[in-house]
Order: sequence, then C-alpha cells, then structure tokens
Amino acid sequence: METLPRHRFAPDQVWAWNGSHWVAVDRSQAPERWAAEVYRGPYHSTVTQIKDGLPSSSLSCSSVVADMLDSLMAEPGHQVLELGTGTGWNAALLALRVGPGRVTSAEVDPQLAAEARGRLEAAGLDVAVHVGDGALGWAPGAPYDRLIATYAVETVPWEWVRQTRPGGRIVTPWGRLGHIALTVADDGRSASGWVQGLGTFMPSRGVDQGLELNQVRRRGGGRTEGLFPRSATALHDANLLFALRVLVPDIRVSTAGGAVAWLHDGHSSWASLTDHEDGRTTFVQGGPLRLLDELARGWAEWERAGQPSLFDFGMTRTESDQWIWSDHDGERRRWEPLRAPRRPACGSAA
Repeated sequence: METLPRHRFAPDQVWAWNGSHWVAVDRSQAPERWAAEVYRGPYHSTVTQIKDGLPSSSLSCSSVVADMLDSLMAEPGHQVLELGTGTGWNAALLALRVGPGRVTSAEVDPQLAAEARGRLEAAGLDVAVHVGDGALGWAPGAPYDRLIATYAVETVPWEWVRQTRPGGRIVTPWGRLGHIALTVADDGRSASGWVQGLGTFMPSRGVDQGLELNQVRRRGGGRTEGLFPRSATALHDANLLFALRVLVPDIRVSTAGGAVAWLHDGHSSWASLTDHEDGRTTFVQGGPLRLLDELARGWAEWERAGQPSLFDFGMTRTESDQWIWSDHDGERRRWEPLRAPRRPACGSAA
C-alpha cells in the first residue's frame, strides 16, 4: 500500500454524505476536502460513483482491502481473477504481489473498466481488465489459483467454483456484512471455508439496495414505544451482529453511537434502542413489521447455540446448494433464517 497509495487510483471526483444526500467533491475545486475523503482513515471507504442516488462503486477502506488480500493468500506466480475492478486499486495490489500478466479483472461498468485500465497502465502494471458480468467469472483465463470479488453476493456463483482449480481459494463478501474464504475441494464438486471478518459491502450491480434509514422512517407508520429487555450497547458485538445477519437477514443494524442502535429493513419498518444511565433501554419502532420481536428471537437463538463467535461460522457451496454453518465447542450445526428473507432483485457485478 505504501508502494501504490490509494490516491493514485482515486478519480478526480468523489462523493461525500452531507447528512441528507450525496454531494460531489471535485479534486480541482476542493483539493483538501478531496484528499480528506480519500484518506478518511483505515476504517472508512471513499465513494467514487453514485447511481440513482446510491453509492455504486468505491475505494474500499484500507483495513478491509488488507484483510481480504491477506485472506486470499495469493503468492507470486498465482493466476488471479478479480471481479469488480472499480478504481483498479485492488487489482494493482494483487499485480504487485503475484507478478505481471497474472491478474485478470472483470468489471460490468465499461466506463469504470476503461478508467481503471488507464490507471493501471500509468502505474506500469500488466493487468488484463475486461468488461463483463462478474457472476459469470472470466472463463477464457480459467482455471485460476485465486479468485476474489470486491462486491457482496448472497449466493456464491457456481461459475466461480468451476473456474477455480481444486485446492484454489475464493474470497468474497457475503451478505454485505462479512467476507468468507472458500477452498475448492479436490474433486471440484464443492467449496467450503470460514468467515474471515466483518464489514459492509456494496451488493452486485442491479440488486435492489432498499431504502436508507431516513427514508424508511418517513414511510413507517404505527409507531410504538416502550422498554426493551436488552442493551443497545450489546449490539456493538461483531459476533452477535453476524449471527443476526444469518438468522434475521432483513434487519440492518447500525450503532453509530455508544448507547443508541438503529434497525431497519430497507423497506417499511424501523426501530431504535437507547440505553439510559439508570439502566433502562427504551425503544421506538414503526412500520408493519415488529423488528424488535425478530431481533429478540434471533438474539435468543444465538445464545441457545452457545454464542458462537464470528470466526466459528463458515459456508459450504455445492452446485445445487449453499449453507451457513458453525463449528462451536466441537458441535457443527447448520443455520437457517428464522423467517424467509425478502428476496432482492438479481444483479450483476459491481
């Protein structure tokens, strides 16, 4: 990252959230503010494209980029497929690691692909950037030793497994709240592996991202208030958050404040929890679904399972099925949502 700093791969226009909507920050007009957005910190991403009012591409935060590349275990000489070129920074770091002519990257957006190709060439890096749907991988270059996606999927495309050699490794964000590393079985008929970390990722292009919290709050009626038996602060626990993502996948939790937590379903229901100095936790919620009832059910199920950690969870993908499992205290169990999730529209690569 010191050799290839992120500002070399940032576009001249990035986007900042002003509290109500995204606003453009132009490098030529506001260079200091532009630099501040590019280098907000190791745990902050930089939005580089907006489509239909929502972020559609970004420079991922440095900590997540490093974590995912570490999980990939790429070595010099490996053939690597990256899906979701974006700005080209991740592909550049990969090329520096594995060597010239060994990284192939696919990007669904022709403009992003062209711009990334130009940045990679300017950096003197030999990376093949193609325009294509990441869900299909890039068959002409297969088989690959390593495959990495820079956008989240609910179901790992089987083409990714098919195009990765036996013993090869696939790293991808799953469900917008973590990333996994799968190893392809010796017979090529499955891939399995562990959750590697927690983070929020953009979904594949074309997937319905749902509404923002402030939009949901404007839609959600039927407001109720009361006391909640659990602490809002406890929702900072990454282990609990991942278990809730598996058990109640429609609920999105944000904890941008020590004693307050917000929940919403991206559609029409929302809730908030607030801890008070006297030990009480109060709630407010609105909309047709009682999200706090679902939250409590998921929370209790995680506790009954022995409170497995984030790193106790894993995934197995076969050609016909995919499932999440945990291996905790010597017991492996398969996890299913407590209620069938609302299915988003299908999409292609980010």
